[in-house]
This record gives sequence, structure tokens and C-alpha cells, in this order.
Amino acid sequence: MKSVLYIKNMVCPRCIMAVQGILDKMGISYTTVNLGEIVLKEELMGEIREDLNDRLEKFGFTIINDRKGQLIEQMKNLVIANVHHSNEGKDIVWADLISNELKLDFKYLSSLFSSVESITFEQYVINQKIERSKELLVYDELTLTEIAYQLNYSSVAYLSSQFKKVTGMTPTQFRKSVVKNRKSLDDV
Repeated sequence: MKSVLYIKNMVCPRCIMAVQGILDKMGISYTTVNLGEIVLKEELMGEIREDLNDRLEKFGFTIINDRKGQLIEQMKNLVIANVHHSNEGKDIVWADLISNELKLDFKYLSSLFSSVESITFEQYVINQKIERSKELLVYDELTLTEIAYQLNYSSVAYLSSQFKKVTGMTPTQFRKSVVKNRKSLDDV
């Protein structure tokens, strides 16, 4: 019987590869490994589950056992996948995306997110978009207009306004600065 494990702090393709390596080394059969989620071919019990969790924790991951924590991690992973791992300028309606994927009312999910994470879901999305824009600014391959389009901002001015509100400097100042104050995705 298939079983799904939700994993905290899986934020990139390397995280997926690290988790797959752990599963392979332990001989645990799985169907898929995605951001924040492992679909196992059969349920893990007792010592094997504890051993897996111990090995995951050495890499900074954790099995999430409570339903609310799983929902919040799924919300975060949907944002990360759409902001950091997609190069299209998508017109995303976050409330629709989240409620359709998780099959729950967005107001409930947003309230749950805020109560546990101490920031609103909307602020989390903004923080992720700003981190992605920092990454793109550091690469120095795209113009500010292209970055605004890619991150679905209505204008460069709107991106610049949010960027300054979050970082204290404009995107241009950030690009010119010597110190690039980037955070790892799981710290955002």
C-alpha cells in the first residue's frame, strides 16, 4: 500500500537528490520524490521510519507528522516551485492555485499559515519573489524589466517598491552592492 511522507526543508533539486540517495542507501522503495514529499511503495513502520528520520535530519530535513504542518509545507513548496523553479512569467492567482492543489478553502489555509509561521501567506510569497529577484540580479543576465516580467510583477516600479520594502535598498543598489545578502530558501 502506497504511503506519502511530507518532508520539511526540501527546497531544491539537490534536496530531492539527497533524499533519493538516503532512500536508496537504506533500500527503501519509493515511487517519486518531489519538493517536500516522498511517495513510498509501502508504509514505513517503527525503527525503519525512525532511522530514516535520523538520516534526513543530518541533512537538515525532517518528516512532518502533523496534518497542519504538512499543509503548510505543501503551501511553501508550491510557492517555491512556481517562483524559483519556473522561468515563465505566469499570472498566478495564489488563492486558486493553493486551494485547488490542496483541496481546501484558501481562507482556512491562509489563516493556518499565518498562525503557525507568524507571517501572512502573501508576505511569504513576496519574500520568495524578492529572494528570486536577488538571485537573478546576482547572475546579471536579465534586465530589471525581464526580472519583473518573469516574477509576474505588473511593472518594474512595483518590483522595486516591494524590493526596497523587504531589503531596504533598490534592485539597482543591490546589484551594485558588494555584499549580496541572500538567504537560503528554507530561511526565508
